[in-house]
Amino acid sequence: MVGIASPDEADDLGVRLLGTVVGLLEAGGYDAVQLRAVARGARVSLSTVYKRYATREELILAAIEHWMKGNHAAVVEQARDPDEALHPAMMRVIRAIFEPWEKNPLMLIAYFRVRTAPGWEGLHMRGFDSVVPAGMAVLKGVDPGFVDEMKSILSSVVFGLVGRYLEGQIALTDIMPTIDRAVYWMTTGYEATR
Repeated sequence: MVGIASPDEADDLGVRLLGTVVGLLEAGGYDAVQLRAVARGARVSLSTVYKRYATREELILAAIEHWMKGNHAAVVEQARDPDEALHPAMMRVIRAIFEPWEKNPLMLIAYFRVRTAPGWEGLHMRGFDSVVPAGMAVLKGVDPGFVDEMKSILSSVVFGLVGRYLEGQIALTDIMPTIDRAVYWMTTGYEATR
């Protein structure tokens, strides 16, 4: 594996390549990303694409990471008000994270499909680098043990719900209300013990 190449702002070719892949993913989903179509859309040769990305999966992985950075950049760090309950504060952050996925369900499907590619392991953490500080600001002063348990439970709930969505068992619009209920019960239970 060559590694995941992420373009910086000065890398016009990288931005064009990833922008082309994002466009294909948003319009037609994972299967729409064919390397010849990417090369044509980015106005480069196929060999140029291969010089940057050894496989189609590496390219899709980099494009999804690029998309996540752009779509989660609006998530800003906001401390929880002293009198604010954990539930609404947490849901403010979670909604900001999940809203782009709801608006672009083909990107959500692509994110989960690319999870079988080598190098995907850190995608969920790299992609959420911009949102982690926002979540931690809301959780400031909360017992670290509870934070760890909540992360574990929520990640399982989210992955389970998205898996059910991908299998056609639930609608995309069912995901956020279920997450909301899970966060409500976890945070309400935690705050009741304080």
